[in-house]
Amino acid sequence: MAAAAMAADEAERARGRRAALSFAAIAVVLGLPLWWRTTETYRAALPYADIDGLGQQPVQLVVPVAVVFSPGSVPGDLPSPLPFRDVQEMKISVNLRTSVTSRYEMAYRATTAQEEAALAAATAREADAALRPLQDVSMGSLTMYVVPETSSLLPQGTSVYVGRHRSALVRAERGLAALHARLRQVTQVMSFTATSITAALSDRVPDSRLSPDARRSLKSSLGYEITFSLLNPDPKSHAVDWDIEGAVNRYVKPVLDKLSLVANFSVDSQILYYAVLGVTPRYDKESSSFLLSAHSLPHVINPVEARLGSSAASLYPVLNFLLYVPERSHSPLYIHDKDGAPVSTNAFHSPRWGGIMVYNVEAPASPQASLPLHVDVDMARVMEVFLAQLRLLFGLSREELPPEFLLESPGNEGLADWELDHLLWAHTVENIATVSTTLTSLAQLLDKIGNIVIKDDVASEVYRAVASVQTAVAKLAVGHLHSAFQASKEAVTSSERAFFDPSLLHLLYFPDDQKFAIYIPLFLPMAVPILLSLAKIVRETRQRKKEPTKMD
Repeated sequence: MAAAAMAADEAERARGRRAALSFAAIAVVLGLPLWWRTTETYRAALPYADIDGLGQQPVQLVVPVAVVFSPGSVPGDLPSPLPFRDVQEMKISVNLRTSVTSRYEMAYRATTAQEEAALAAATAREADAALRPLQDVSMGSLTMYVVPETSSLLPQGTSVYVGRHRSALVRAERGLAALHARLRQVTQVMSFTATSITAALSDRVPDSRLSPDARRSLKSSLGYEITFSLLNPDPKSHAVDWDIEGAVNRYVKPVLDKLSLVANFSVDSQILYYAVLGVTPRYDKESSSFLLSAHSLPHVINPVEARLGSSAASLYPVLNFLLYVPERSHSPLYIHDKDGAPVSTNAFHSPRWGGIMVYNVEAPASPQASLPLHVDVDMARVMEVFLAQLRLLFGLSREELPPEFLLESPGNEGLADWELDHLLWAHTVENIATVSTTLTSLAQLLDKIGNIVIKDDVASEVYRAVASVQTAVAKLAVGHLHSAFQASKEAVTSSERAFFDPSLLHLLYFPDDQKFAIYIPLFLPMAVPILLSLAKIVRETRQRKKEPTKMD
């Protein structure tokens, strides 16, 4: 009976040991992996190596240039007979990690019969219009027509005529070296310069190497908002009427239609009453007028900007163009430059912000004239100033050109075709650098904080941005400016979508230590019996191993 009881007790203990081991095995083999899998942070794979390589990827800007010699303009020291090709390269140093190389692929040839007939025109403008259908119209490409040194097509004292499109007339030089220097100067004016590229990459260039105007032009953006504001601080004296809608349709719309390739534009207008300047003008007895000096102009913008309210809810940069009609007690009002001379346009512009024009109202002939005076704004004069300021905001200035250059007026379009290319070159390079910086910052953030969820759509945007940047760089290397710019815009869009995705908010997720603090009160009551049973099994096993030794 005793032996049977002992056997039954041993069987019960063995069954308890097997049950405890089974529970422990299920908890370790199934429970822990299932819990870890269901509570882990999902992180889709990202191309970290490709993102790191974007900042070190060399960029090559290829400009196809056709140099066409008219009869009597071919230098005698050409290296080979026409036609032939040549390549000129120049490295633009940005920093230790970023390098940009400009490559001008020169194709030299003689004029065709049609081109000779076009160059026989009376003026350079007529020749440029006749040559237009015979040229390569692809964006980024240039055509240089070399005319004889004695040609009357170019005015006296003019060596280069730059038309509205993508061609120029160049007066022949005495030797090939001098002609090469002249052609290099023209191609850089019509495409890009080292200064314009470093300005586009100003965030990566040390301040000591930047020109004073490098950060004056607008940063590249997918869109811009233009606001025209009429400031009437004295509505009791002046009833100002401006046809802003008609002026925008007539003067601004043709310019924005051409700039629509660069970005999206929206235009609005407003009239602000009792909006005064934040500076009290100085009265000048000699001219019986009020003056705004150059050093006081920076203090004008902040008080006025507080009344505009246009940039508060804007997703894109806002360009402000203000027409200020001085109050009667401060009329007439004139702006003076740093030298104390009056500004001809009576206007000034602020980089990356906009411009302000002061519009004086003629005093009534009779002091007993009824108030308010009706004022019709000359919108042609106003828009001429505002469009000139818009060009300056985009970095399109013609003041730095050599005196022997003659540039054709762009007309109603506001900018020539080659000036549009100038913008595209700079914005494409800037977009590539912006995407590289955005993706690098995103990769560093996600690598540093491991509990942020990386969804599949975020990862797909990152992959799309990397691929678009690589496409843009490849298109630049073969001279396809339009395709490169479109790819860079797609890269900016994808990178911003990924960077600003709401799912990447760190505060939405718990750190690992908080996760354990939450789950331990749940798992500990279940784990304690299993751990105690395992400890008992270990003790009994050790005791059984010692019993035979005692018996001997």
